[in-house]
Amino acid sequence: MVKRQVPNPTEILELMKFKKFDPNGKRRRLSGALTVDDLRRIAKRRTPAAAFDYTDGAAEGEFSMTRSVQAFEDVEFHPAILNDVSHVDMTTQILGGSSALPFGIAPTGFTRLMQTEGEIAGAGAAGAAGIPFSLSTLGTTSIEDVKATNPHGRNWFQLYVMRQKEISYGLVERAAASGFDTLMFTVDTPVAGARLRDARNGFSIPPQLSPSTILNAIPRPWWWWDFLTTPKLEFASLSETGGTVGELLNAAMDPSIDYDDLAEIRALWPGKFVVKGVQTVEDAKKLADLGVDGIILSNHGGRQLDRAPVPFHLLPHVAREVGNDVEIILDTGIRNGADIVAALALGADFTLVGRAYLYGLMAGGREGVDRMIEILSDQIERTMKLIQVSSVAELNPSHVTQLSRLERLPAPEFTRSRPAQA
Repeated sequence: MVKRQVPNPTEILELMKFKKFDPNGKRRRLSGALTVDDLRRIAKRRTPAAAFDYTDGAAEGEFSMTRSVQAFEDVEFHPAILNDVSHVDMTTQILGGSSALPFGIAPTGFTRLMQTEGEIAGAGAAGAAGIPFSLSTLGTTSIEDVKATNPHGRNWFQLYVMRQKEISYGLVERAAASGFDTLMFTVDTPVAGARLRDARNGFSIPPQLSPSTILNAIPRPWWWWDFLTTPKLEFASLSETGGTVGELLNAAMDPSIDYDDLAEIRALWPGKFVVKGVQTVEDAKKLADLGVDGIILSNHGGRQLDRAPVPFHLLPHVAREVGNDVEIILDTGIRNGADIVAALALGADFTLVGRAYLYGLMAGGREGVDRMIEILSDQIERTMKLIQVSSVAELNPSHVTQLSRLERLPAPEFTRSRPAQA
């Protein structure tokens, strides 16, 4: 029999301690975010649909993006036992320098449209965390202002080769003069992908208002207040800013770029040279033979060619072929620190996060980016401890199995001749 008694008010009060109310709404929101998905939900509530969908969406049916995220979910870890993990070292060496965490911030375009602090928030947060920050050619903060924001940190520049090549050459020279240590030569954007969410939302620079966009913005006055009371939104590296995303990209990008352009840009750049957008083993091997410093396995977040290869699926094959010859960076699909651990185990030297960064930015500006970095860092550390490895260097393929959801069929063996065009 359980002995019962009259409840003691003092004991009840000891059990019912209420959480102290924080009057700072932003701090309350961000402290309640425990995952990148939580930041995404906050971002969606606080950002007009056109700007949010530009970040959240991808090309056409969005199969590449969905598959890339799913690939990380289809992972099985294999933890060891009885290893001392009282201290875990998450630092890593990448492209001639150190990073306090095994991920950096990926280059993103139109960033100040997501939230007015834009690249300043990203560069500041990256510098504080000791990780690299990447600035896009389509960024909305200048090369020089990013350097001023992150003067002692690692800044990388992502380059599109444009039809007016002198513009690209000028950007390379400015990034070098500002002390950026790595150039990302991007090769997966000869033309713009068909981003249907943007087309349906009428997304453009500057924003084009319609009755639906105005109605969508009414419950988000804070975004409009920030947008209208801060400097004009424009590209920091391009002079033309009018039009849809597709129109801007198609007008600016050069679809004729080839290996000669790669060699020409590489000759101009004094720092580390990385090729972004590699999607086959064969291209990875060719670039390794050319002696580039690194390759970035990426399908552009699923925003270019839909049904493109999933970088995480491609990773172990590329690591097997060229992992000893070139540094391998992976992006696309990362939503959790465990994803980063899995990528490192299967051969990546480093990873980049794009959407996760922008979700944090939209959720709370600089503080939101800080929170995103904190979330991923905590998840990486916890996953490593549960796998029972004490450093990034210890991670290897024995720690991870990629589960198969989509099975590749054997390639057909035949040749077919087609008549030449008249």
